[in-house]
Amino acid sequence: MSKILIVLSAAETWTRADGSRYQSGVWAEEFVVMDEMFLKAGAGVDIATPGGVAPTIDPHSMNPDVVGEDNVAHFRAYLDAIADRLAHPLVLAEVATAAYDAVVIPGGHGPVEDLYKDGDMGRILVEAERAQKIIAPVCHGQAALLAAKDEDGQWLFAGRRMTSFSDEEEVELGTADNAPWLLADTLRKNGAAYEKGPNWGAYVVRDGTLLTGQNPASSAPLAEAVLAALR
Repeated sequence: MSKILIVLSAAETWTRADGSRYQSGVWAEEFVVMDEMFLKAGAGVDIATPGGVAPTIDPHSMNPDVVGEDNVAHFRAYLDAIADRLAHPLVLAEVATAAYDAVVIPGGHGPVEDLYKDGDMGRILVEAERAQKIIAPVCHGQAALLAAKDEDGQWLFAGRRMTSFSDEEEVELGTADNAPWLLADTLRKNGAAYEKGPNWGAYVVRDGTLLTGQNPASSAPLAEAVLAALR
């Protein structure tokens, strides 16, 4: 049985360029869809957060006007059913990377608040990459990749093909103007071979053991790609 580690942000808010706080956390669809698919496929799935803090689900991701009534009902029922798992995540600092076959990182704006600079996140990604384990972030989860530096302080994923939530999507979402930094732009500046599909459409890029999804719509295709890679 494959073992998958899902790393979730512990952030409740995203600090904006003007210092204000924007309600944030984990984007429900990205976590629920992937967790559900992995468990249905028979994989063992553990959840970890910085400090073992129970994650916050981004309220915007549970807005029927944004994601639809039926989706909200499904996400809420699923989250309620796994409430105990979410209430007691593993402490990221205590995670043994060797115990897992894949590291999956859902987005929401939470990761651009905490995971991008988290030393334990960086350690796990370095260990996973060097052991050729699957690494699969989606949307803003790719911010976590920025934490992975080698012994010389160089970014581990420079030169690698990847996608993430695009600057254009951030503009359309209305969150770009007051953002302290934009994810896709930052990945490019750090040396990523960034690419994107249509705004809001499913798009997955695979570069060896690095699998990335562009946006919430990419969650299911990314989960399928992870399961295929594990097989």
